[in-house]
Amino acid sequence: MTNQDLSAFIDTTDEWIVSRTGIRERHIASDKETTATLGLKAAQAALDIADILPTEIDLIICATSTPEYIFPSTASLIQAWLGASTSGAFDLSAACSGFVYGVDMATQAIKSGSIRTAVVIGTETFSRILDWTDRGTCILFGDGAGAVVLTASSVEGGVLSSVLRSDGSGGDLLGVPSVGSIDISSIPTLDESHKMGKMFMNGGEVFKFATRVIGESITQALDIAGLTIADLKAIVPHQANIRIIQAAARSLKVDESIFVCNMDRYANTSAASIPIALVEAVQQGRIKPGDNIAFVGFGGGLSWAAMVVKWGVPPPEERGRVLSRQRRQVLYRVAWWRVLLGRTLRQLNDVINRIRPERGRMERLRRNYDRSER
Repeated sequence: MTNQDLSAFIDTTDEWIVSRTGIRERHIASDKETTATLGLKAAQAALDIADILPTEIDLIICATSTPEYIFPSTASLIQAWLGASTSGAFDLSAACSGFVYGVDMATQAIKSGSIRTAVVIGTETFSRILDWTDRGTCILFGDGAGAVVLTASSVEGGVLSSVLRSDGSGGDLLGVPSVGSIDISSIPTLDESHKMGKMFMNGGEVFKFATRVIGESITQALDIAGLTIADLKAIVPHQANIRIIQAAARSLKVDESIFVCNMDRYANTSAASIPIALVEAVQQGRIKPGDNIAFVGFGGGLSWAAMVVKWGVPPPEERGRVLSRQRRQVLYRVAWWRVLLGRTLRQLNDVINRIRPERGRMERLRRNYDRSER
């Protein structure tokens, strides 16, 4: 969906959006796509690159603000479709910071020795919680998903440090009222723009918050890792607004080119924005094994998180790689049929249970009729 497409039904122009946000287009999920199906595709792509079987996964973390259901978790749905039969799975809600939070949670679990392999997914269908009459928000967001695989390794690298922060006093600046909310009509500080199930945002305040925390949190994460900004090859930020990135570059006293930016083509995909940008940077050769890079996310909560990573992808063992790919495809098909069969059997059982009481009632009526005839 381009800016021109938006201008057909809302009072805006391509020039206005680009000059204020840097966004030119965004992707919208089809009617057949969901947060879970997008996350599944991203997870499968990550498993192919890592050459990991679904049965080797110990934990799946899905960072999302647009879950398939309140429960079960979107991660659990993805776990079933992957055929990751021995893994745990849960959703993580930290808005646009969620992916960094998820990677940190998985890293700590690996370091503790409780798991060996984790998949962290950022996936969103923000188009379904937008008020498409509000040009202050609907122009900013898109749908998408990205994923990474983390594994225990004796090779030095991986996550070197992380900084997770939150300030709940800013919870009224950006959010989505849901079924657990206090009746929004009874809260005097909320206006008519706060609609149940639809996103609201105070853009100006969020902008000021974001420009402040990006530089601070990256600096803190570098200090913990024992590195300086000069040691970084790239910074992969949450893709919210090009002006926020420009302000962060000035704050850190670095050239803007160190930031990986693709918001012009995807807009703000919340928890999915960092992994999507990371994938593109790796594909383009901007990030190579051994490079020190930083992630930084910020958003609703208010929450923010920064992380320093020594990028590393274990060299693939070509022998058996094709066989592994075939085994993954077989496991995906088996998992799909298992889910379908389980649901079909439960539905059949429900029908049988409804028929049985009806048969019992008819039998009692027949017996009563026979007695009355006698």
